[in-house]
Amino acid sequence: MAPDAKLLWTPGDTRVSGSRLRQFEHFVRDRLALEFADYRALHCWSVDQPEQFWECVWEFTEVVASKRANVTLADSGQFPGARWFDGARLNFAENLLRHPSDEVAIVARLENGERRTVTRRQLYADVARVAAALKLAGVSKGDRVVGVLPNVPETVIAMLATASVGALWSSCSPDFGVNGVVDRFGQIEPKVLIACDGYYYNGKTIDCREKVSAITQRLTSLSTTVIVPVIGAQDAVPSSQSWSQLLATAGSDPTLTFAQLPFDHPLYIMYSSGTTGVPKCIVHSAGGTLLQHLKEHQLHTGIGAGDLLFYFTTCGWMMWNWLVSALASGAAILLYDGSPFYPGPQALFDLADEEGVDVFGVGAKFVSAVEKAGLKPRMSHSLTQLRSILSTGSPLSHESFRYVYRDVKSDVCLSSISGGTDIVSCFALGNECLPVYEGELQCPGLGMAVEIWDESGKPVTGQKGELVCTRPFPSAPVGFWNDPDDKRYLKAYFATYPGVWAHGDYGEITGYGGLIIHGRSDAILNPGGVRIGTAEIYRQVERLDEVLEAICVGQDWDGDVRVVLFVVLTDGTSLTDELQAKIRHTIRNETTPRHVPAVIAAVADIPRTRSGKIAEIAVKKVINGESVDNVEALANPEALELYKGIPQLQA
Repeated sequence: MAPDAKLLWTPGDTRVSGSRLRQFEHFVRDRLALEFADYRALHCWSVDQPEQFWECVWEFTEVVASKRANVTLADSGQFPGARWFDGARLNFAENLLRHPSDEVAIVARLENGERRTVTRRQLYADVARVAAALKLAGVSKGDRVVGVLPNVPETVIAMLATASVGALWSSCSPDFGVNGVVDRFGQIEPKVLIACDGYYYNGKTIDCREKVSAITQRLTSLSTTVIVPVIGAQDAVPSSQSWSQLLATAGSDPTLTFAQLPFDHPLYIMYSSGTTGVPKCIVHSAGGTLLQHLKEHQLHTGIGAGDLLFYFTTCGWMMWNWLVSALASGAAILLYDGSPFYPGPQALFDLADEEGVDVFGVGAKFVSAVEKAGLKPRMSHSLTQLRSILSTGSPLSHESFRYVYRDVKSDVCLSSISGGTDIVSCFALGNECLPVYEGELQCPGLGMAVEIWDESGKPVTGQKGELVCTRPFPSAPVGFWNDPDDKRYLKAYFATYPGVWAHGDYGEITGYGGLIIHGRSDAILNPGGVRIGTAEIYRQVERLDEVLEAICVGQDWDGDVRVVLFVVLTDGTSLTDELQAKIRHTIRNETTPRHVPAVIAAVADIPRTRSGKIAEIAVKKVINGESVDNVEALANPEALELYKGIPQLQA
């Protein structure tokens, strides 16, 4: 175990005994006469007996299906190629729309103050109208419906309507440029585009009509374009219809029918970041997504009826898909669209208080930023309902762990989670029945055969290595769109270790059974042949008051690789010789001499993907004189110019 691992939180007996995970263990005991000494034993059973485990998840979470599976897991030795719940027939939307009632399903907030609520009954009725309208527009099983939309109820409604008829849903957030949208949607040839007239961000109103018009002209497969009036723009996009006009085509009270489809029928098309080329179109199944999310929401996060789940996300990030699936567990979801820092860094905590959020999810960079801003929600907010905080997007630093318990809330389960768009879910995540140790993800996900392998391909504990998954799992992609013989799919995940999923994360399994993610494997630094995770450096640098954030890459130099650190400094701070010495001293003292950067340079901005992840590979390419293939994947591509021609990198 990590020698400096500090225990930060332990769940109380009442929370553990009343948890959904404990209820699941009792369910397994009653059904299979199995009992587990601890979580490790439960996890071992879940990966050693996948048929038993996933059957129990299906039953426990009460999956709605018109036909049960003939075989739970066929071709289990094939990865990829294993088939889950062969013969089952179900519909993703039907599972999320179960039990229409007057209970609130969606609370929606916009940055400009607008607030709406949608009950489960209203949601069902709205989905019925949009589904009927899509059918009249010629949408049927296997067609693609796409959205360029903010995080508003219409996006959820459009997705569920699409899924109800067996079509595939794909979305981008409206801050994408025209080329970024076309690079994605152009590959999948959608029949219908649902877009917004604009959105609000950081106190500004952004009009999207010209952009949407340009997109429709370039997506030649479109037969219908629908505009959702978010900002209330008056003039229509040419050759489009409004959201209200779409609903009117369906009549007053259409019947909602759910296409009954195989477990592996495609549901979502999602995209790789695209910073190294045209984005890969990753196809996810309805059954795999549903079952994995039910497991993660209920067994790992404890989400159920009466809960309100919030995750700050755009519709271009997989966490939106993860958030919406909570409807299947009976929870309500809180949608927010706007800047997380407008009108100030307290904005999301205000939201949590005002709406009574139970589970609060954000990116790791958000936690770091509000700490740097001096925010202390524990002193300024009640956060009465809040019982869990989730963090993802990048590794959560030790300092951020401490900050949450010191300045946000002391009695809360802080769960750093890690997975990705590739699996639309998590490999490692939280567990409200386990303690929280500083800097650690609490546990591998149930049913996920996660290991860390060293350079010889052998599993290790307490050492750094490649994160792999050695056995099939239901939410593995169906494949990539337009990928004959799965060539690109196999190359992406199975080229390193045939039959074993290599995720591309550099991590470590601790003695407590948790995980530490040290960074992306393709961003690992390798000075003198020693592998260094960038998160190890960020942790030390970003604890300094003078540094807002940092990005660290390797520069090819003199037949080796040297570590280059770029820092964004606080207002009024300069990168003096004294500050450089302080940075190097901090890194050397807390890590090793190998971690100390050869070059430190100040920059005004750091390029990041549209989901907020820093673009290490893009910066690495720029400083090594290589071209960045797809700058449309970046939220701020202009930042790359800051890394060209830096004098310190020439000597």
